[in-house]
Amino acid sequence: MESHEFAGELALTGELRPIRGALAMTLKAHHDGRAFVLPEASAHEAALVRGAIVHPAKNLLAVCAHVAGRESLSRCETTPPHCYEAEVADLSDVRGQAFAKRALEIAAAGEHSVLMVGPPGTGKSMLAQRLSHLCAPMEEDEALETAAVHSLMGAFRVCDWGRRPYRAPHHTASAVALVGGGSDPRPGEISLAHHGVLFLDELPEWDRRVLEVLREPLESGRIHISRAARQAIFPARFQLVAAMNPCPCGYLGHPTGRCRCTPDQIARYRARISGPLLDRIDLQLEVPSLPAEALPARRGVVHEETSAVVRDRCIVAARRQRERQQKPNGRLQPREVERHCVPDAKGEALLKSAFARLSLSARAYHRILKVARTIADLASADTIAAAHIAEAIGYRRLERP
Repeated sequence: MESHEFAGELALTGELRPIRGALAMTLKAHHDGRAFVLPEASAHEAALVRGAIVHPAKNLLAVCAHVAGRESLSRCETTPPHCYEAEVADLSDVRGQAFAKRALEIAAAGEHSVLMVGPPGTGKSMLAQRLSHLCAPMEEDEALETAAVHSLMGAFRVCDWGRRPYRAPHHTASAVALVGGGSDPRPGEISLAHHGVLFLDELPEWDRRVLEVLREPLESGRIHISRAARQAIFPARFQLVAAMNPCPCGYLGHPTGRCRCTPDQIARYRARISGPLLDRIDLQLEVPSLPAEALPARRGVVHEETSAVVRDRCIVAARRQRERQQKPNGRLQPREVERHCVPDAKGEALLKSAFARLSLSARAYHRILKVARTIADLASADTIAAAHIAEAIGYRRLERP
């Protein structure tokens, strides 16, 4: 008994029914050097843990026979499926918006957070949906962590193995739905987006108290849930992609001149997002309306880069980061930034000048350096030059009313 762990729902007939969290529990059992006995319906999910000893059992009699040594249970082995298939949603579907696509490439290469501001219909949601397809494929341990969180909710499917999750909760979602909780704490949307993308549309429409709880996981990559009965820590290493309109009506800066919002209304609208949260978003950019001339004249004429082409560049840049510091640039801590994100003399002078002119915080200073390091990695440059710093600063110059 000491070398085994058991989990399952026992029916009155003695049959074993499937349970939630089989993969997450198997990770712990395997770490402790124990075999795991599970219902047959949960065994294939649990066996995705490489090297784990998983025994599927149909009923309680079979478990008793195994423990007594009369008849051993078979061992379940599952080969992780190759589910990374061609995407229906491709980056080439988004016409124009070269500046936003470049920002998306940088975000994918270095795991940076993004805020897009623009009128309705400019492609913000389409861009967000395509970010996960630009990122490098997940490592096996990342795939296991993601699958384990989804297993806790009973939402894991073997066919989703290795795919970066994309979560897009509605702005009416509560704090518990977003970060997790309940009397029996369960993971929320930020944990279900672990190693994937969390898209928050209509950002100013979210309850400000709900948004503020994002500050801790954006920095630490995990969320603490405290209740009277128990406490839980869930992983939440997600890429935040947010979108918002430039004003309450949404048409500020639109070529038609439809906006009639006053400066005070625009200021109140944007003030719904706190400065500390905004300061934690690496890339902040405008996604403007496109004139008709920028759209293709004939159907089928596409001159846009595909997701596969951009992803290849992101994979190369991500590999440089792993070899240099064993983590993406977006996760670097201040001391690591000082070690790995040192600009040349011209770049440092430019950054100091921008720091004074734009009244940047110390956090924004470090985030500009991290983005510049990613831009340099995409260019296969060992040194952060002034051009890389200048481009990174351009993603922090979102206009304020």
